Amino acid sequence: MNVRILVSLLALAAAAPALAKDGSHGSSSGGSHHVNGHITKDGTYVQGHQATNPNGTKLDNWSTKGNTNPTTGKEGTKDPSKP
Repeated sequence: MNVRILVSLLALAAAAPALAKDGSHGSSSGGSHHVNGHITKDGTYVQGHQATNPNGTKLDNWSTKGNTNPTTGKEGTKDPSKP
């Protein structure tokens, strides 16, 4: 096998997981994104985590009843009809 082809295949294989990380491809719908750790207005520290991308509905948020967070396995508890 040609060395250039082998190197190209290895580079592509190494990059594949990063390219397929969440399927959102920079879009604001579908998939998920990382949220950095931050301090809320009331002084509470929120650890960094994954979150669903915003899309105008609460029905597919991992914290909504009927959904499960794929990272933690925790089932959603929030009622989607409440603000």
